[in-house]
Amino acid sequence: MSDTINFNEKKPKDMRSYIRAGVTIVVIAALILIAINSMIIVKEGEYKVVRQFGDVIKIHNEPGLKFKIPLIQEVSTLSKKKMVYDVDEKEITTLDKKRMIIDNYAIWSISDPENMISNARTMANAEARMGEFIFSIVRTELGKMNFSEIINEEESSRGTLNDEITSRVNEYLTRDNYGIVVDDVRIKRSDLPEANEEAVFTQMITDREKIAQEYLSQGEAEKNRTMATADREVQEMLSTARADAEKIRAEGEKEAAQIYNEAFSKDPDFYQLYRTLESYKQTIDGETTIILPQDSPYTELLLGYFE
Repeated sequence: MSDTINFNEKKPKDMRSYIRAGVTIVVIAALILIAINSMIIVKEGEYKVVRQFGDVIKIHNEPGLKFKIPLIQEVSTLSKKKMVYDVDEKEITTLDKKRMIIDNYAIWSISDPENMISNARTMANAEARMGEFIFSIVRTELGKMNFSEIINEEESSRGTLNDEITSRVNEYLTRDNYGIVVDDVRIKRSDLPEANEEAVFTQMITDREKIAQEYLSQGEAEKNRTMATADREVQEMLSTARADAEKIRAEGEKEAAQIYNEAFSKDPDFYQLYRTLESYKQTIDGETTIILPQDSPYTELLLGYFE
């Protein structure tokens, strides 16, 4: 009987070992879980905001591994990257009393997360305030411009206007310490209210026809000026040519007279006869009747009476 083994005596000892092992595992798992929950991984391009009982106690902006108190502190993420905010389209009135629908967008980013959280609370609120500032400034600035200046790219000063709007929005955001900065504001669409489209399109057609008529009038006037200039130049050229021709003709006649004088001075009687015969060509034709005295030298020449 003394050699009999009693297995029941070892059971309490084994149970205690199992319990200790289980507790150890649970503690280790809890510690691992707590360690994991206490770690904060800050990535490039983001802020990590640490809150304790709702209050911001720390903002991490450098990439790396950070820590917090688990269960007590909470972490939220804000983006450092540039974001696009599509401003709701609104109606404005231009300087020439025309209504327009303006649609804008803004490129913005968080520059000071602490101020953004303190004054705007959330990104949605920050965007809402930014949108109010943008619309207020757009309405004021476009109210100083005529409708044609806004829609006509050649006449428009939109480039300067966008810069002006961006600058003034940033002034308002800085004044109120919203902790955000606007990099660019752009007008992506400018339309007419449906009720005004037909009237404005008709006016645009009339304006374009007026401009076209002005171009036609200018072209006609330019054509007339060109033709008048060409006619004047032609007349001047013809006058110069006529003067040169008259001069050449006079010189030729002068030279011919000199030749005649030199030729006929050698035989005056022959010259007299030649001139007489030439005069016959001018005075006598098939229907000519001449009455001359019989003793006229001219009659003698006609009748053949020569001394």
